[in-house]
Amino acid sequence: MIATYQARCQQRVDAALQGLFVAPSTELTRLYEAMRYSVMNGGKRVRPLLAYAACEALGAAPEQANGAACAVELIHAYSLVHDDLPAMDDDDLRRGQPTTHKAFDEACAILAGDGLQSLAFSALVDPRLSPQPDAIRLSMVQTLAMAAGPAGMVGGQAIDLGSVGLQLDQQALAFMHRHKTGALIEASVRLGALASGRAEKGELKSLHNYARAVGLAFQVQDDILDVESDTATLGKRQGADIALNKPTYPALLGLDSAKAYALELCDQALHALRPFDAAAEPLRELARYIVERRN
Repeated sequence: MIATYQARCQQRVDAALQGLFVAPSTELTRLYEAMRYSVMNGGKRVRPLLAYAACEALGAAPEQANGAACAVELIHAYSLVHDDLPAMDDDDLRRGQPTTHKAFDEACAILAGDGLQSLAFSALVDPRLSPQPDAIRLSMVQTLAMAAGPAGMVGGQAIDLGSVGLQLDQQALAFMHRHKTGALIEASVRLGALASGRAEKGELKSLHNYARAVGLAFQVQDDILDVESDTATLGKRQGADIALNKPTYPALLGLDSAKAYALELCDQALHALRPFDAAAEPLRELARYIVERRN
C-alpha cells in the first residue's frame, strides 16, 4: 500500500513544485536551474507525504494540502543544500547525484538555498496551492516559520555542529534531533491538518504526539542506516556521521538497542492515532515505513 500511496503523492507534489521553478527573467536562469536541481533530483518526499496523509486523516481532499506539501519539501531541500556545503558537512553526494555546490558552485548553492526558503513561504500562501481562508494560512505560515527557524531546524543544526566530538546523553541527543529533524516533520503533519480546514484541538494534539514520535524515529533510523547501509543505497556518503565524529543513537545505545528504540517510537506513533479511523491508515503506514526503510 505505502509504495502506491507514495508514488501518487510524489506525482502530485512534483507537479505542483515544477510550476515554481520558472525564472522570471533570463538573468535568473542559472539560479532557478540550481533551485530546481536541488529539489527535483529525487528524494522520498516523506514530509509532503505526511502533510497529505494528515489532511486526508481529517477527511479532506489531499489537494487541499498542495501548498503545505510544497512548502515543507522546499524547506527540506534548502536545508540539505546548506548542510552539504564545505562549511557544514562538506558532502559531495546527495540522492546519488553531485551536491548542489558541486553541480554549480558554492555561491550559487548558498543563493539557491536562500531562494528555496523564501519560495516555501510563497507557496504556502499561494491561493492556487493553499485555498484556505487567510486566518488558516496565517497559522500555517507561523507553524512553518517556527519549525524552520532558530527555535526549530536551524537551531538543531547549530546544536549538531556544536556537538561534534562530544558525548551527549540520550536526553541531549533527543533534544538536538527533535529540533534538527523532528521540527519540520512535526510541522508537516500540523500543516496538513490545518490545510484540511477541519482540525479540532484534540485531533491536533493526537497528531502532534504522532509526529513527535515519528520525527525522532526518522532520525534514529537514519543513524542506523549510516552504520548498516552503503553509499549506493543511501545516495549519500555512508558513514559520514562516524567520520565527522558526531553523536548518534547506535554509538550511544548500541546498534541493537537503537533498532529497538526505533520500533518503540513507531509503536508510540501508532498509539497516538487510536482516535482516528481508517482515513488515517496512510499515517500508520508511513510510521512503519520510516523505521523499515533502507535509504
